[in-house]
Amino acid sequence: MTRTLLWKLLGINILVIGCVIVIVWMAIDYLAAGYFMTLMEKYNISPTSSQQMFVSAVHRYLIWASLIALFLAVVLSFLLMGKVLRPLRQMTTIAQKISAGDYSGRVPLISRDEVGQLAASFNRMAESLRLIEGLRKTLMIDVAHELRTPLTNIRGYLEALTDGVAAPTKETFGLLQEETMRLIHLLEDVLRLAKADAARTDLHKQEVRLEDLILQELDIFRPRFDSKTIRIETQFGKGADRVLADPDKITQAVTNLLQNARQYTPAGGFVRIYTEQVPGERKVVFANTSGELSQNDLPFIFERFYRGEKSRSREHGGAGIGLAIVKELIEAHDGHVGAEISNKEIRIWFSIPA
Repeated sequence: MTRTLLWKLLGINILVIGCVIVIVWMAIDYLAAGYFMTLMEKYNISPTSSQQMFVSAVHRYLIWASLIALFLAVVLSFLLMGKVLRPLRQMTTIAQKISAGDYSGRVPLISRDEVGQLAASFNRMAESLRLIEGLRKTLMIDVAHELRTPLTNIRGYLEALTDGVAAPTKETFGLLQEETMRLIHLLEDVLRLAKADAARTDLHKQEVRLEDLILQELDIFRPRFDSKTIRIETQFGKGADRVLADPDKITQAVTNLLQNARQYTPAGGFVRIYTEQVPGERKVVFANTSGELSQNDLPFIFERFYRGEKSRSREHGGAGIGLAIVKELIEAHDGHVGAEISNKEIRIWFSIPA
């Protein structure tokens, strides 16, 4: 591809030089020769032989100058254009490596022109593909882990029932149902993530009050917070500011944030929910005791299948896609999400245009 492009660029240069030569040749034949004849007649010199000598000499030197110009054009074009096109050749090589599964290659940034901007964009794309591939591998590991535990437990219970080791009691069937529900919840999480991906083309916006949606979901979650003796504080701004949003999608985002706060807030901790008015946006903040999350986790908590806790305990559970769903739903509204840790408190927020 690069060689073809190089020959095309060379052809353009040669065509331009050829056009210039033809124009100069015609100018000599029709303009310079006529001007030469006028001068010869003015000074009473026989113009016939002199004019022929003049035209022949100019044509001869023009031919030599043209050959030299073409030679220099070809040599310089190969050198200079080869330098310009080198990043494109590197992109081709790295793209072939990426297609083979190697995402480590990057194009050196040696200029700030269009080719340099293309190289920078190519590097960003390669980095994004590397991150996505890492998340895909993490997905396989996490899903395999999440599926293995309940399936192993179900298999053990069924084998024990078949062999007569365990009695078919209500407690045994209750354990089987619990493990089955874990599988169902995982599949439902994956399904919700798939729906969140399609949210951008399936929004049904209307005027809603974020405070009303939050309080409605908070009433449902309050018993779950009470079971862990988690204190809940709410602080909403005055007035009835409304935003244009899909109430179902925003409710899903609020539900996920409440579930996240309930899961990762230690027993006896606190959760604060408040709104802020920023220019052109309505911001909602969910703050809670930071628990096991650290500053190193913050850049990744909205990534799919990322879980800040390292123990993978039954208490935390989940597949790590709740906040990823929040990000997809909020960005579908042209909003933003973010997180920060300050004074042993983690604040996860989202904002949508007001």
